[in-house]
Amino acid sequence: MQRCAWNNHAIFYFDERWDLDGGVEWNPARFLNHSCSPNCDAERIDGHIWMVARKVIQPGQEITFNYSYDLEHYREHPCRCGAAECVGFIVAEEFFDVVRARL
Repeated sequence: MQRCAWNNHAIFYFDERWDLDGGVEWNPARFLNHSCSPNCDAERIDGHIWMVARKVIQPGQEITFNYSYDLEHYREHPCRCGAAECVGFIVAEEFFDVVRARL
């Protein structure tokens, strides 16, 4: 939890005691990137994080999911994913219209 307190944004949060840091060398989650038009969803199932494909992912294609940040301090997290649907900031899809209205 100390890295959460340090404002590390590469974390899957479980509860007040447990989280999973995707920014350490031993964790292959560090290769998962954000996209406003992701090809996967991160789902917590039975205490595990599963990357569930939204569509067919071709060999060699980057695996992406929406980091789903909330609106608090969203301007501190610009997005440059390059997707046609990119809203310019890393936020949950439910906030896309709110962010677009503010631009």
